[in-house]
Amino acid sequence: MSGSKKKKVTKAERLKLLQEEEERRLKEEEEARLKYEKEEMERLEIQRIEKEKWNRLEAKDLERRNEELEELYLLERCFPEAEKLKQETRMLSQWKHYIQCDGSPDPSIAQEMNTFISLWKEKTNETFEEVIEKSKVVLNLIEKLKFILLETPPCDLQDKNKIQYQESILQLQELLHLKFNVATEILLRQASTLADLDSGNMEKVIKDENVTLYVWANLKKNPRHRSVRFSETQIGFEIPRILATSDIAVRLLHTHYDHVSALHPVSTPSKEHTSSVTELVKDDVENVEKAISKEVEEESKQQEKQSHLIQEEKLKVEEEQDDIEVKMSSAEEESEAIKCELEMKVLSETVSAGKHWRTDGISNVSYKPNERLITFSLDTFGPVTLIQDAHINMPYQSWELRPLDVNKVLLTVTTVFTEIQIQIKENLCMLSSVKLKDKKHISILEGTWMTPIPFIIALKEAGLNIFPTRYSHFYVVINNKVPLVEVKAYRQMALLSSTFAFGWSKWNLLCNSTKVVFKVREHLPEECTENPNWALLMFSGDRAQRLKIKEESEAFSEALKEETEFHSTLYHMVRDFASKEAMEKVRSSNCQFVNSVCHMLLSTRLLSYS
Repeated sequence: MSGSKKKKVTKAERLKLLQEEEERRLKEEEEARLKYEKEEMERLEIQRIEKEKWNRLEAKDLERRNEELEELYLLERCFPEAEKLKQETRMLSQWKHYIQCDGSPDPSIAQEMNTFISLWKEKTNETFEEVIEKSKVVLNLIEKLKFILLETPPCDLQDKNKIQYQESILQLQELLHLKFNVATEILLRQASTLADLDSGNMEKVIKDENVTLYVWANLKKNPRHRSVRFSETQIGFEIPRILATSDIAVRLLHTHYDHVSALHPVSTPSKEHTSSVTELVKDDVENVEKAISKEVEEESKQQEKQSHLIQEEKLKVEEEQDDIEVKMSSAEEESEAIKCELEMKVLSETVSAGKHWRTDGISNVSYKPNERLITFSLDTFGPVTLIQDAHINMPYQSWELRPLDVNKVLLTVTTVFTEIQIQIKENLCMLSSVKLKDKKHISILEGTWMTPIPFIIALKEAGLNIFPTRYSHFYVVINNKVPLVEVKAYRQMALLSSTFAFGWSKWNLLCNSTKVVFKVREHLPEECTENPNWALLMFSGDRAQRLKIKEESEAFSEALKEETEFHSTLYHMVRDFASKEAMEKVRSSNCQFVNSVCHMLLSTRLLSYS
């Protein structure tokens, strides 16, 4: 036959095949079930073992908690010791002022300040040069009063004294401004004797470290002389034709300090006495936390009261006028070199009481970076200033705190526009370097050592503001952390900073607000810094642990690193992997150095603003 015949499958054979297939399916399901049960049992067993291990570690941490907190308490005695040294320094400063007998008043004594102000009010017919010379004393007194308000602990400063210092500052500011106005009027009375040989109009420039005066009087009323430029400067202006034939005078008062803004109000302190570190109860952890929390609150209050001088330059122009074009160079100004983003602001007469600055009335603004020349037109005369966004350097992109030498560290804060490096030693801070968009910038502040509060004010005035205030979170998207956790971290980081380096971690963004994550490593002088061996620590204020993940890991996990334990403090956490020499250096750190590092960390708030 040409084709083979297909074999017919019987019904019995079909049933047998189905039965065999069903048996195979049931067998596979049973094997899968047994495998799942085995895996589940193994998983539960692993969880049980991990939980038992976790519980043992927690029990061990709890068992030695009091002992570790006791040791931390002994280390933190450096903070009240540093405050005591500060108090002694303030008393010594008062004594030095007393024995100098240079005729300047003691700013802390109301009677001396009132006498000084009264005598100067009575003095008349002072030349502008004499007022400038006197202004050095006045500005110095204002700075001293501000530092007294900022540096004196709230518990040592009574309400009446705060009000007294605030009123003295305001009186000095107002009197100085009045004296400059009167001296200008006296100068204009001599206009004819100061006439320029070429134009016939009066031109006078008086320059000082704090004040530069430019005065022009229209004596000839020549309509062709509409453009004025003061000799040997890039400062000038252009006036309309109608004013070129009028009896007018123009004064440009360029000050290197704020002579327009009203005194920043100082808040009244709480009636409750703030607990100092010396009052910490050794065995009561709750009292420790309360005391530290109060201390943070007071430190933040001091930061609020710091000078918010947002003016990098001021150009004071007086007399009425329709339209004016002013050209000015800021080649000498530190602020212009690091301006990042500056706006022209003009204060109109309607808000001259100090309410706010406004931008209307300014037009044709142009800036030539190479010449560092600003040109703009004004609808009317009035105070003009360059204002920088106070939060332009926030949030930070990264940060690092690295030891340099015995009791000396380098704090590096990297922002969108700048990289700022600050050296800290003993009770002093110094701007080490500034980079603008990866280019080195020479700053007049570099190499100048100052105590923390004057240093912070100086950086703010130079446009390098990396110091958040109480309201900064309204203007900056931040990684908000619980304040108590944050301050405990800063205090303990400061205690370890003489030997250990700390750095920013991307995982700090992913953990919740009750915990902070950062990098840490023991700093060895001979260690290669290109690929440092960082450890990741997570700290909740009450517990420190070393994380299993690395900075390069793909996902965040709070899993504990193998063969590590929990500790109640960062000090005891790093002691597990640090050398004996490193821990000995920590215990012998200078108290003023530790306090200064802590002050800078609290002021920059790196863990919340990065």
